[in-house]
Amino acid sequence: MIEDSVRDILLNLGEDPDREGLVKTPARVEASLRYLTKGYKEDPRAVIGDAMFTEQYSEMIIVRDIDFFSLCEHHMLPFFGKAHVAYIPTDKIVGISKIARMVEVYARRLQVQERMTSEIAATLHEALDAMGVGVVIQAEHLCMRMRGIERPNSAVVSSALLGAFRRRDTRQEFMNLIK
Repeated sequence: MIEDSVRDILLNLGEDPDREGLVKTPARVEASLRYLTKGYKEDPRAVIGDAMFTEQYSEMIIVRDIDFFSLCEHHMLPFFGKAHVAYIPTDKIVGISKIARMVEVYARRLQVQERMTSEIAATLHEALDAMGVGVVIQAEHLCMRMRGIERPNSAVVSSALLGAFRRRDTRQEFMNLIK
């Protein structure tokens, strides 16, 4: 069905979908879109699974510079950047690779950066019953760079701060550590 729709799009753009360079394009676009939106078929809480461990540690844990790629839901153009995710545990820590996997699950959906930031923070906060969670995402949006306002050097920064991260001292420590 996606393949047929892409063929129609090519026709509506004035292209010949039977041209040698475009014959396989509808199938390629369908495969690409299915991969780029595979996060719909994944449960971000299930990503954590049994990778939670009891540990008496009550300091900030940060996984920073997590590369991600997503598609903006308004134009279906890519946005990409880095996510910085931190939490202060109560009595459970999570395998650090699971945090990067959670970012991936949310990024592989049609998204707006602000919602993605909040979703990552809320899921981690709830799953770990953490004292606090902080998420900062910095991204470049091709919908701003290639079309519309056409600002090639712009970046968007969003944050979600929950629990202890709403305190000024914790927030400042987090921001200093991700610079």
